[in-house]
Amino acid sequence: MNDPTKFTSARAPLAYENDAFLRGPDGRPLRILAEYTEPLARFRREKIQDTVVFFGSARFRSLSSAEEAVQLLARPGGAQPAPEHEQEAHRLQRAVDMAHYYEDARHLAHILTDWTRTLPGKRHRFVVTTGGGPGIMEAANRGAREAGGKTIGLNIALPFEQVPNPYITPELNFEFHYFFMRKLWFAYLAKALVVFPGGFGTLDELFEILTLAQTEKLAKKMTVLLYGEDYWRRVLNLEVLADAGTIAPHDVNLFEFVNTPEAAFARLQESLIRDHLQSPPQAKRHQPEIATTRR
Repeated sequence: MNDPTKFTSARAPLAYENDAFLRGPDGRPLRILAEYTEPLARFRREKIQDTVVFFGSARFRSLSSAEEAVQLLARPGGAQPAPEHEQEAHRLQRAVDMAHYYEDARHLAHILTDWTRTLPGKRHRFVVTTGGGPGIMEAANRGAREAGGKTIGLNIALPFEQVPNPYITPELNFEFHYFFMRKLWFAYLAKALVVFPGGFGTLDELFEILTLAQTEKLAKKMTVLLYGEDYWRRVLNLEVLADAGTIAPHDVNLFEFVNTPEAAFARLQESLIRDHLQSPPQAKRHQPEIATTRR
Protein backbone atom coordinates (compact mmCIF):
# COMPACT_ATOMS: atom_id res chain seq x y z
CA MET A 1 0.00 0.00 0.00
CA ASN A 2 1.41 3.37 -1.04
CA ASP A 3 2.17 5.79 1.74
CA PRO A 4 1.04 9.32 0.58
CA THR A 5 3.47 10.92 3.00
CA LYS A 6 6.35 9.63 0.86
CA PHE A 7 5.31 11.69 -2.16
CA THR A 8 6.15 15.36 -2.60
CA SER A 9 4.46 17.66 -5.13
CA ALA A 10 6.51 20.15 -7.09
CA ARG A 11 5.23 23.69 -6.99
CA ALA A 12 3.24 24.65 -10.07
CA PRO A 13 4.62 27.72 -11.87
CA LEU A 14 2.83 31.01 -11.41
CA ALA A 15 0.77 31.74 -14.51
CA TYR A 16 2.63 34.94 -15.28
CA GLU A 17 5.95 33.04 -15.03
CA ASN A 18 4.83 30.17 -17.24
CA ASP A 19 6.79 30.89 -20.41
CA ALA A 20 5.14 28.11 -22.44
CA PHE A 21 1.70 29.54 -21.65
CA LEU A 22 2.69 33.16 -22.28
CA ARG A 23 4.20 32.32 -25.67
CA GLY A 24 1.42 29.97 -26.71
CA PRO A 25 -1.93 30.75 -28.40
CA ASP A 26 -3.75 31.08 -25.05
CA GLY A 27 -1.32 33.79 -23.96
CA ARG A 28 -2.00 36.00 -27.01
CA PRO A 29 -4.42 38.38 -25.20
CA LEU A 30 -1.76 38.98 -22.55
CA ARG A 31 0.92 39.65 -25.18
CA ILE A 32 -1.37 42.13 -26.92
CA LEU A 33 -2.16 43.85 -23.62
CA ALA A 34 1.55 44.02 -22.80
CA GLU A 35 2.18 45.94 -26.04
CA TYR A 36 -0.28 48.53 -24.75
CA THR A 37 0.63 48.75 -21.07
CA GLU A 38 4.42 48.54 -21.31
CA PRO A 39 4.75 51.47 -23.75
CA LEU A 40 2.16 53.40 -21.73
CA ALA A 41 4.26 52.98 -18.59
CA ARG A 42 7.41 54.12 -20.37
CA PHE A 43 5.76 57.16 -21.93
CA ARG A 44 4.51 58.20 -18.50
CA ARG A 45 7.90 57.61 -16.90
CA GLU A 46 9.64 59.68 -19.62
CA LYS A 47 6.96 62.42 -19.32
CA ILE A 48 5.86 62.22 -22.97
CA GLN A 49 2.59 64.10 -23.46
CA ASP A 50 2.19 63.96 -27.23
CA THR A 51 4.04 63.48 -30.51
CA VAL A 52 4.52 64.55 -34.11
CA VAL A 53 4.87 61.47 -36.31
CA PHE A 54 7.11 61.27 -39.40
CA PHE A 55 6.36 58.62 -42.03
CA GLY A 56 8.31 57.94 -45.24
CA SER A 57 10.45 55.53 -47.17
CA ALA A 58 13.00 53.37 -45.38
CA ARG A 59 15.09 53.32 -48.57
CA PHE A 60 16.25 56.93 -48.76
CA ARG A 61 19.86 57.65 -47.86
CA SER A 62 21.55 60.73 -46.53
CA LEU A 63 23.13 62.85 -49.24
CA SER A 64 26.68 62.05 -48.10
CA SER A 65 25.97 58.30 -48.07
CA ALA A 66 24.34 58.36 -51.52
CA GLU A 67 27.17 60.39 -53.06
CA GLU A 68 29.78 58.10 -51.50
CA ALA A 69 28.11 55.06 -53.10
CA VAL A 70 28.22 56.73 -56.53
CA GLN A 71 31.91 57.57 -56.08
CA LEU A 72 32.76 54.01 -55.05
CA LEU A 73 31.09 52.63 -58.16
CA ALA A 74 33.01 55.07 -60.36
CA ARG A 75 36.44 54.11 -58.95
CA PRO A 76 38.74 51.85 -60.99
CA GLY A 77 37.76 48.27 -60.34
CA GLY A 78 34.36 49.32 -59.07
CA ALA A 79 32.60 49.05 -62.40
CA GLN A 80 30.40 46.05 -63.12
CA PRO A 81 29.84 44.44 -66.52
CA ALA A 82 27.25 46.24 -68.65
CA PRO A 83 24.28 46.42 -68.50
CA GLU A 84 24.44 45.64 -64.77
CA HIS A 85 26.80 48.55 -64.25
CA GLU A 86 24.44 50.98 -66.00
CA GLN A 87 21.48 49.76 -63.95
CA GLU A 88 23.41 50.09 -60.69
CA ALA A 89 24.72 53.52 -61.68
CA HIS A 90 21.18 54.67 -62.46
CA ARG A 91 19.91 53.31 -59.12
CA LEU A 92 22.66 55.03 -57.16
CA GLN A 93 22.20 58.31 -59.00
CA ARG A 94 18.49 58.14 -58.27
CA ALA A 95 19.36 57.69 -54.59
CA VAL A 96 21.34 60.94 -54.78
CA ASP A 97 18.35 62.67 -56.39
CA MET A 98 16.00 61.49 -53.62
CA ALA A 99 18.43 62.18 -50.77
CA HIS A 100 17.07 65.70 -50.33
CA TYR A 101 14.01 64.15 -48.68
CA TYR A 102 16.28 62.59 -46.04
CA GLU A 103 18.01 65.91 -45.46
CA ASP A 104 14.69 67.80 -45.36
CA ALA A 105 13.22 65.38 -42.81
CA ARG A 106 16.34 65.74 -40.68
CA HIS A 107 16.18 69.56 -40.86
CA LEU A 108 12.45 69.71 -40.14
CA ALA A 109 12.79 67.43 -37.11
CA HIS A 110 15.66 69.59 -35.87
CA ILE A 111 13.84 72.93 -36.07
CA LEU A 112 10.63 71.42 -34.70
CA THR A 113 12.51 69.98 -31.72
CA ASP A 114 14.35 73.26 -31.17
CA TRP A 115 10.98 74.96 -30.83
CA THR A 116 9.33 72.31 -28.63
CA ARG A 117 12.21 72.48 -26.16
CA THR A 118 11.28 76.11 -25.46
CA LEU A 119 7.70 75.24 -24.47
CA PRO A 120 6.88 75.55 -20.75
CA GLY A 121 5.75 72.63 -18.61
CA LYS A 122 7.15 69.48 -17.07
CA ARG A 123 6.05 67.16 -19.87
CA HIS A 124 7.62 66.80 -23.31
CA ARG A 125 5.40 68.14 -26.10
CA PHE A 126 5.21 67.13 -29.77
CA VAL A 127 8.09 64.64 -29.58
CA VAL A 128 9.37 63.50 -32.98
CA THR A 129 8.29 59.88 -33.51
CA THR A 130 9.05 57.41 -36.32
CA GLY A 131 8.89 53.73 -37.12
CA GLY A 132 12.43 53.45 -35.80
CA GLY A 133 14.12 52.12 -38.92
CA PRO A 134 16.36 53.59 -41.65
CA GLY A 135 15.61 56.19 -44.34
CA ILE A 136 13.17 58.95 -43.44
CA MET A 137 12.73 57.38 -40.01
CA GLU A 138 16.44 57.65 -39.29
CA ALA A 139 16.53 61.20 -40.66
CA ALA A 140 13.75 62.44 -38.37
CA ASN A 141 15.14 60.73 -35.27
CA ARG A 142 18.56 62.07 -36.17
CA GLY A 143 17.40 65.67 -36.54
CA ALA A 144 15.55 65.57 -33.22
CA ARG A 145 18.52 63.99 -31.46
CA GLU A 146 20.91 66.58 -32.91
CA ALA A 147 18.63 69.30 -31.54
CA GLY A 148 19.03 67.83 -28.05
CA GLY A 149 15.50 66.48 -27.72
CA LYS A 150 13.95 63.14 -26.91
CA THR A 151 12.85 61.12 -29.92
CA ILE A 152 10.77 57.94 -30.23
CA GLY A 153 11.15 54.85 -32.42
CA LEU A 154 8.28 52.36 -32.78
CA ASN A 155 9.98 49.44 -34.51
CA ILE A 156 8.40 46.18 -35.66
CA ALA A 157 9.78 42.65 -35.51
CA LEU A 158 9.95 41.35 -39.10
CA PRO A 159 11.13 38.09 -40.73
CA PHE A 160 13.91 40.14 -42.35
CA GLU A 161 15.96 42.14 -39.92
CA GLN A 162 15.05 45.79 -39.34
CA VAL A 163 17.29 47.13 -36.63
CA PRO A 164 16.55 50.38 -34.80
CA ASN A 165 18.45 53.37 -36.07
CA PRO A 166 21.06 54.75 -33.64
CA TYR A 167 19.37 58.12 -33.06
CA ILE A 168 16.37 56.97 -31.00
CA THR A 169 16.37 57.93 -27.32
CA PRO A 170 17.27 54.59 -25.66
CA GLU A 171 14.41 54.76 -23.13
CA LEU A 172 11.97 55.38 -26.00
CA ASN A 173 13.13 52.58 -28.30
CA PHE A 174 10.24 50.11 -28.76
CA GLU A 175 9.81 46.90 -30.71
CA PHE A 176 6.36 45.49 -31.46
CA HIS A 177 5.21 42.08 -32.61
CA TYR A 178 1.69 43.15 -33.60
CA PHE A 179 1.30 45.66 -36.43
CA PHE A 180 -2.03 46.88 -35.10
CA MET A 181 -0.58 47.70 -31.67
CA ARG A 182 2.25 49.61 -33.31
CA LYS A 183 -0.31 51.55 -35.37
CA LEU A 184 -2.28 52.30 -32.22
CA TRP A 185 0.77 53.99 -30.69
CA PHE A 186 1.37 56.02 -33.85
CA ALA A 187 -2.15 57.46 -33.55
CA TYR A 188 -2.48 57.44 -29.75
CA LEU A 189 -0.26 60.40 -28.94
CA ALA A 190 0.06 62.13 -32.31
CA LYS A 191 -1.05 65.74 -32.72
CA ALA A 192 0.37 66.02 -36.26
CA LEU A 193 1.61 63.79 -39.05
CA VAL A 194 4.27 64.56 -41.67
CA VAL A 195 4.32 62.09 -44.55
CA PHE A 196 7.37 62.04 -46.81
CA PRO A 197 7.48 60.07 -50.07
CA GLY A 198 7.28 56.35 -49.44
CA GLY A 199 5.89 53.04 -50.61
CA PHE A 200 3.23 50.56 -49.52
CA GLY A 201 3.96 50.92 -45.81
CA THR A 202 3.83 54.71 -45.94
CA LEU A 203 0.54 54.64 -47.87
CA ASP A 204 -0.91 52.15 -45.39
CA GLU A 205 0.02 54.35 -42.43
CA LEU A 206 -1.23 57.52 -44.14
CA PHE A 207 -4.64 56.09 -45.02
CA GLU A 208 -5.02 54.60 -41.55
CA ILE A 209 -4.86 58.13 -40.10
CA LEU A 210 -6.99 59.67 -42.85
CA THR A 211 -9.68 57.05 -42.21
CA LEU A 212 -9.68 57.79 -38.48
CA ALA A 213 -9.98 61.51 -39.23
CA GLN A 214 -12.70 61.03 -41.85
CA THR A 215 -14.80 58.87 -39.53
CA GLU A 216 -14.19 61.20 -36.56
CA LYS A 217 -12.52 58.51 -34.49
CA LEU A 218 -9.77 60.84 -33.32
CA ALA A 219 -10.39 62.61 -30.02
CA LYS A 220 -8.27 65.57 -31.14
CA LYS A 221 -7.43 67.67 -34.17
CA MET A 222 -4.56 66.28 -36.18
CA THR A 223 -2.72 68.15 -38.91
CA VAL A 224 -1.62 65.92 -41.81
CA LEU A 225 1.11 67.27 -44.10
CA LEU A 226 2.21 65.52 -47.29
CA TYR A 227 5.80 66.54 -47.94
CA GLY A 228 6.78 66.80 -51.61
CA GLU A 229 3.77 67.98 -53.59
CA ASP A 230 5.05 66.79 -56.97
CA TYR A 231 5.53 63.24 -55.70
CA TRP A 232 2.21 63.02 -53.90
CA ARG A 233 0.14 64.54 -56.70
CA ARG A 234 1.51 61.86 -59.01
CA VAL A 235 0.72 59.12 -56.50
CA LEU A 236 -2.66 60.35 -55.19
CA ASN A 237 -5.62 61.72 -57.09
CA LEU A 238 -8.38 61.79 -54.50
CA GLU A 239 -10.47 64.07 -56.69
CA VAL A 240 -11.30 60.90 -58.66
CA LEU A 241 -12.81 59.42 -55.49
CA ALA A 242 -14.73 62.60 -54.73
CA ASP A 243 -16.04 62.76 -58.31
CA ALA A 244 -17.19 59.14 -58.07
CA GLY A 245 -18.93 59.86 -54.77
CA THR A 246 -16.86 57.34 -52.79
CA ILE A 247 -15.60 60.10 -50.50
CA ALA A 248 -17.14 63.45 -49.61
CA PRO A 249 -15.81 66.49 -51.51
CA HIS A 250 -14.43 67.99 -48.28
CA ASP A 251 -12.44 64.80 -47.52
CA VAL A 252 -9.74 65.99 -49.93
CA ASN A 253 -9.03 68.73 -47.36
CA LEU A 254 -7.97 66.25 -44.65
CA PHE A 255 -4.35 66.92 -45.60
CA GLU A 256 -2.26 69.62 -47.24
CA PHE A 257 0.96 69.76 -49.24
CA VAL A 258 4.26 71.32 -48.16
CA ASN A 259 7.54 71.51 -50.03
CA THR A 260 10.19 72.91 -47.67
CA PRO A 261 11.16 72.27 -44.03
CA GLU A 262 10.46 75.93 -43.25
CA ALA A 263 6.95 75.82 -44.73
CA ALA A 264 6.22 72.54 -42.95
CA PHE A 265 7.44 73.90 -39.62
CA ALA A 266 5.41 77.10 -39.99
CA ARG A 267 2.28 75.07 -40.65
CA LEU A 268 2.98 72.68 -37.76
CA GLN A 269 3.72 75.50 -35.34
CA GLU A 270 0.55 77.35 -36.31
CA SER A 271 -1.74 74.34 -35.91
CA LEU A 272 -0.10 72.98 -32.75
CA ILE A 273 -0.35 76.35 -31.02
CA ARG A 274 -3.95 76.92 -32.14
CA ASP A 275 -5.29 73.43 -31.49
CA HIS A 276 -3.20 72.17 -28.58
CA LEU A 277 -1.51 75.03 -26.76
CA GLN A 278 -4.38 77.53 -26.67
CA SER A 279 -7.17 75.22 -25.51
CA PRO A 280 -9.93 76.67 -23.31
CA PRO A 281 -9.22 76.28 -19.56
CA GLN A 282 -12.09 73.79 -19.18
CA ALA A 283 -10.60 71.55 -21.85
CA LYS A 284 -7.20 71.70 -20.15
CA ARG A 285 -8.65 70.60 -16.81
CA HIS A 286 -10.35 67.58 -18.31
CA GLN A 287 -7.64 66.63 -20.79
CA PRO A 288 -6.27 63.13 -20.03
CA GLU A 289 -2.62 62.76 -19.12
CA ILE A 290 -2.08 60.84 -22.35
CA ALA A 291 -4.45 61.57 -25.22
CA THR A 292 -6.61 58.69 -26.41
CA THR A 293 -8.68 57.81 -29.43
CA ARG A 294 -12.42 57.57 -29.00
CA ARG A 295 -13.90 54.18 -28.21
